[in-house]
Amino acid sequence: MSGPPGCGGVHVTTQDLVALEGRARDIAFLQRARSHQQLAGRMQSAMRGRGLTFEELREYLPGDDVRSIDWRVTARTMRPVVRVYSEEKERPAIVIADQRINMFFGSRRAMKSVTAAEAAILAAWRILGSGDRVGGFVFNDEEIGEVKPHRSRNAVIALASKIAAMNGSLQASYTGAPSPGALDRVLEKVAGIAHHDFLIVVASDFDGHGETTRELLLQLSSANDVICLLIYDPFLLDLPKAGGIVVSGGSLQAELSFRQAGVRQSIDKFARDRGRELRDWQRQLGLPMLPISTAEETAPQLRSLLEQSAWRQRRR
Repeated sequence: MSGPPGCGGVHVTTQDLVALEGRARDIAFLQRARSHQQLAGRMQSAMRGRGLTFEELREYLPGDDVRSIDWRVTARTMRPVVRVYSEEKERPAIVIADQRINMFFGSRRAMKSVTAAEAAILAAWRILGSGDRVGGFVFNDEEIGEVKPHRSRNAVIALASKIAAMNGSLQASYTGAPSPGALDRVLEKVAGIAHHDFLIVVASDFDGHGETTRELLLQLSSANDVICLLIYDPFLLDLPKAGGIVVSGGSLQAELSFRQAGVRQSIDKFARDRGRELRDWQRQLGLPMLPISTAEETAPQLRSLLEQSAWRQRRR
């Protein structure tokens, strides 16, 4: 589908994305569920040792390093007690931005492609602000661009530039064939890099997802943190009674009229089925899938959704 947003938001520039740096400062990403804490910089490792962050006091166990004994507490309790620390280690991140032709649709404020670009770069700026390395992938129906993780503003700006370039090439007159398998190809590349303790953020509408997508996300989430930012346009949730929409399958286009009850019912059923399918998929995967609407500003939505996710994690 393709159509212009109400005002602007058709394309995004590198300068637009760079300017989002300040909007990302109060956004926080979740740590792995086992810790029930928010990520506020480096990832806390499950490894134990003489690290930088105090974790707890516990009774001495055979094999513990005697240098970890807290002698004051030991004297007070009359039994050996050790201080346990959590080591801090680097947490590299990979951000994925979907810029396929199916993302070139928007009924209000912005195209899905623009919202995905904003969400991805907001994530990248926040990760860099936490002191970690960040890189990413941007892809369309024909190519994949990569920026390797670095701890520098230049890395985020390079990612913003690649996203803006692919975003700018999206046009309603696109005649190529949509590539539903492109997301899987990107996830395969990520799986070849992110072997352990990465943060992976995917900004996409997940069009064309299937069993391979599910298996790749399960593989990635088994040893990394994965957050899916589900980009959607609310148009399908509240169809008008009049007017129409142009549906494109690449080189072929057709106009559907909302005056026809059958057309409205078919599109409405499609939207409901897709929403149910993605909710079921989220439950099966057991990872955050946060819905980001094209009709509202991206930064406040991302901030609010991550705060809600953190609250749910603490409740578990």
